[in-house]
Amino acid sequence: MPKQDGTGPSTRGRGRGKMGGGSAAGPGGNCICPGCGTKVPHSRGIPCNQMKCPECGAYLTREVS
Repeated sequence: MPKQDGTGPSTRGRGRGKMGGGSAAGPGGNCICPGCGTKVPHSRGIPCNQMKCPECGAYLTREVS
């Protein structure tokens, strides 16, 4: 905890706060099917978990890089 005289550590601007902040992966990359492994390019503005696999119909997940 910072001291009132200004000699303690600063806590401003560190971390993402109590709620954890966002975890968006950005516009690039691929979505991957957990069922059959099909990769589909990620479409900007559409989360992978809202897209269905064109091969088997399962919902996609974001590919981990």
